[in-house]
Amino acid sequence: MVKAVVLGAAGGIGQPLSLLLKLNEVVTELALYDIVNSPGVAADLSHINTPAKVTGYLPPPKDGSKNAPNEGLKNALTNAHLVVIPAGVPRKPGMTRDDLFKINAGIVRDLATGIAQYSPDAYVLVISNPVNSTVPIIAEVLKKHGVFNPKRVFGVTTLDIVRASTFTSSVSGADPRKVRVPVVGGHSGVTIIPLLSQISPPHSYTQDEIELLTQRIQFGGDEVVKAKDGAGSATLSMAQAGARFASSILNATVKGESGIIEPSYVCLDADSVGGKQVKNVVNELDYFSSNIELGKNGVEKIHPLGNISEYEKNLLDAAIPELKANISKGISFVADGSKL
Repeated sequence: MVKAVVLGAAGGIGQPLSLLLKLNEVVTELALYDIVNSPGVAADLSHINTPAKVTGYLPPPKDGSKNAPNEGLKNALTNAHLVVIPAGVPRKPGMTRDDLFKINAGIVRDLATGIAQYSPDAYVLVISNPVNSTVPIIAEVLKKHGVFNPKRVFGVTTLDIVRASTFTSSVSGADPRKVRVPVVGGHSGVTIIPLLSQISPPHSYTQDEIELLTQRIQFGGDEVVKAKDGAGSATLSMAQAGARFASSILNATVKGESGIIEPSYVCLDADSVGGKQVKNVVNELDYFSSNIELGKNGVEKIHPLGNISEYEKNLLDAAIPELKANISKGISFVADGSKL
């Protein structure tokens, strides 16, 4: 039995993500949790003719009324193999990912507490923004409960990879399905560092093209926020990206496939050798996105950044202070305000 859990399953990302996980042949049980509507989403998905059993859960009624005690989060998380967290409010026009912190940090902290209590061995995939801060929040909560395993907590940066493939292909004419661009750093603005010098298959861009592509990859989310005109942020593309990364985790940890490499924002302590190599380059940051080789226990190996261009070195220099502040903010949130 392979149980996957989506926390925030009724939202703009959660619903299409849950649909894609229902279609994943590795998943035999899919548990959906949200503060509203998750039983309805589960009922809808349960009509799809794939083997995965789908259940939906809610938190207890706020008025503490007539209904029997509801242990929705506990029931959703118990025996989970994989937990994906898209919970939180979306970005709106003019809102930065940092603006989201005040709202989403508390949501993520509370969900992390549930994970620590009911599914401490699960693989945790964090989509809730700002990822640069929410991943450290989850790690700190798990540490407080003595169950943190850096090999099993991942910030999902896959949308940056997907965008990089799409945007670069629009210039080169390559098939975007076959293009891979390592995107390192973090998951917001200038912390997103596309290594176009390492694109595969190789392609040469002019410096002007490199700068325009880099800007578009870093701020691609703004295109969607603007186009939706206040109605939300990137949900469908994020759901696809989250499902792609979840599939990679399942293929490595359940099916035993080897050689799976996906960039992800992780604690660099997950690999004492590769993580240390990256730390030496990124001014001893504790969290950073790099190419991660996945194995049966999660993070198998953190790959070094490799040879990067002078332009990419400048991008890295600009990203490090921002990442340091983001990480510190997440850690401080748990240290100063969490009631665990």
